[in-house]
Amino acid sequence: MNPRAILLLLLLSLVSLASLMLALYAGSIHITWSEILASFYSDRQSMSQTLVQELRLPRALGAFITGGLLALAGALLQVLLRNPLADPYVLGVSGGAAVAALLAIMTGASALIISGSAFIGALCSMLLVFGIAHGQGSWTPTRLLLTGIVLAAGWGAMISFILTISPEQTLRSMLFWLMGDLGYVQSTSAGFFILLLGLLLSLPLARSLNILTQGELQAASLGIETRRLRIMVYLLASMLTAAAVTMAGSVGFVGLVVPHLIRMLGFSDNRILLPAAVLFGGSLLILADTLARTVIAPQQLPVGVISAAIGVPLFLFLLYRGQVHRL
Repeated sequence: MNPRAILLLLLLSLVSLASLMLALYAGSIHITWSEILASFYSDRQSMSQTLVQELRLPRALGAFITGGLLALAGALLQVLLRNPLADPYVLGVSGGAAVAALLAIMTGASALIISGSAFIGALCSMLLVFGIAHGQGSWTPTRLLLTGIVLAAGWGAMISFILTISPEQTLRSMLFWLMGDLGYVQSTSAGFFILLLGLLLSLPLARSLNILTQGELQAASLGIETRRLRIMVYLLASMLTAAAVTMAGSVGFVGLVVPHLIRMLGFSDNRILLPAAVLFGGSLLILADTLARTVIAPQQLPVGVISAAIGVPLFLFLLYRGQVHRL
């Protein structure tokens, strides 16, 4: 690993830590840095300890994990589909999760059941896209992309139908979930495990992914089983997306913009890009969620609103600079 790559990962690690500390400090209720530190080692129960350990810390960790999952999934899908506009939601996984989660919210289910329903819906959508795209013909990125887009449109119609027939008292929760809401985050251990496992599984594929970006014929000529690689990347990216949607609903633009920003810095090697995307995506979503909690405090905004407000101008800037290229 070259010194520039080491420096990038070190800087992103420091940014992640600084973002986490800012998330613990910022909020509608002011607490000092000494109270934040004391909340981790003091045995005495206090309001600041409850605020940090039960509210701000789980939410900040959930934001980091969700951002990391989305950025990693986005980087993998952009290589898999060889499309710079690919993001974690392009294959309809989030649509299946949204339908299942909204049905659970409409019945007044608990947060745990809502998360479980979203994960099951995402898995069902993933299997449906894969099965239809495979079909009886050849399995190609274009066929997979078209299948995902059409299925996502179908899920969108079902979401509109559910919102239309839902009682008014549940509409606010549904809309927050659809726009991204970290308020449901309670436990982050499962999400962290999936993020770590996804990164560990994707890094051995990084060299093959580098070659795949040059074209399938060249990859096949160098002995890479492209069909097997595509299936592995699709399943891995879908599982990462399912975990992210389960934790926070639909949070846009993180998985689309973050990989392009890292490539703009000159790091297109997936051995560097993938871990850097996790750190950058996690930091970005922590900052977005901190803004969502504080910009009009005590009222909170959906984190997806802030991520879109950050992501749209960033992506337009990349387009203006000509930094978004076909992979």
